[in-house]
Amino acid sequence: MLQAGIVGLPNVGKSTLFNALTAQEAALAANYPFATIEPNVGVVAVPDERLGVLEKLNKAQKVVPATVEFVDIAGLVKGASEGAGLGNQFLANIRETDAIVQVVRCFEDDDVIHVEGSVDPVRDIETIQIELALADLASVEKRRDKSMRAAKAGDKDAKRDLAIMDKLQPVLEEGRPVRAAGLSDDERAVVKGWFLLSSKPTIYAANVDEDTLMDESSNRHVAAVREQAAKENAEVVLICAKLEAELVALEPEERAEFLAELGVTSSGVDKLIKAAYKMLGLMSFLTAGEKEVRAWTIPVGTKAPQAAGEIHSDIERGFIRAEIVSYDDLVACGSRKAASEKGLARLEGKEYVMRDGDVVDFRFNV
Repeated sequence: MLQAGIVGLPNVGKSTLFNALTAQEAALAANYPFATIEPNVGVVAVPDERLGVLEKLNKAQKVVPATVEFVDIAGLVKGASEGAGLGNQFLANIRETDAIVQVVRCFEDDDVIHVEGSVDPVRDIETIQIELALADLASVEKRRDKSMRAAKAGDKDAKRDLAIMDKLQPVLEEGRPVRAAGLSDDERAVVKGWFLLSSKPTIYAANVDEDTLMDESSNRHVAAVREQAAKENAEVVLICAKLEAELVALEPEERAEFLAELGVTSSGVDKLIKAAYKMLGLMSFLTAGEKEVRAWTIPVGTKAPQAAGEIHSDIERGFIRAEIVSYDDLVACGSRKAASEKGLARLEGKEYVMRDGDVVDFRFNV
C-alpha cells in the first residue's frame, strides 16, 4: 500500500492531526474500518459519498471503502541532514513514503509555544525543505561521481543523468526542492528512480483556527503558504486539527451539523485524505451487489485485466471482458438492468483503461 508521511516541526499540530485522522476513522460506522499497523502508522478509509448511495440502491449488507496509509514521522530539527536530533530516522522514514503531508502552523496561540518563538509557516516550510535538499544534494553528488565514470566510457544513460544533475544541483544548493527544478516528464521519470526526498509530491496541511475556516482571507499565514506552494507545484489543504479532534466525539449527523454552522461542507480530515489519495496517483473503481459494495484502489491508468487482479489473481488470469456502467449513469437509471436497457452499459476488453467511478462486473474463465 502506498504511504503518505506526515511531517512537521514541533508544536505545529502534527500529532493532533494524525490522531484526528486515525481516531475519526475509528469512530465512524462499522463499514468504515480503521486499522493500526504499528503505533505511528494508520490505515484510514477514503471518504466516498458514492458508496452510501450504492449501498441503498443495492440494499447491500456491507460497505468496504478504499483506504490510504498515513505515517506519523518523527519530528524534525535543524541539522537533520547531518544527523541532529532524530534526523537520520526522520530522513529514512520519509524515504520510505510515496508522498509528504507537511503540517504548517497557521494559527496564533500564546499558550502553544512555537519552537522558533514565532508563527511563520513559510520559514517552517523552508526549514524542512533545506534539510531535505541538503540530504538530496549529498545523494546527487555521490551519484555524479559514478555517472561521470560511466559517461567517459560512452554510456548514454550516464550522460543523460549528468545533464539532469546539472539542473538539480543549483536548485538543491539553494535549499529548494527537486519539485522546483522545472524537470520535463521524462526527466522526472528518471529522477523518480533516484528516490530523492524533495522530489516527492507534497501537500501543505495549513493548520488554522476556526475563524479561518469561515473566512480564509482573514489569515495572512494561509496566503503566504499558498504563494509558497505555487512556486513548487505543491497543494494546500486547510485543516483545524484542534476542531477535528473535537469532531471525533460526535456522531456523523452531529458532525455535519456542526460543520454546516461554520459554513464548511466537509471536514479538513476528509479533504486531506482525498487529496492524499489523488496525489498518490490513485483512483477507485466500484463493485456493487446485495452482499457488498466496495471501492477498489488502482493506480490511474490501470487497464481492465489488472484492475480485475485487485479482486483476485484468477480473475485477471481468466479475464474475458468487463461489463461497465458509470456511477452517474447507474444512479440515474436506478439499476444495472435499467442502464443496460438504455444502452448505457458497456462491454470492454483487455485494453480498456479504467476510469474513476466505473461500476464493474468482471467476466472470466479459469
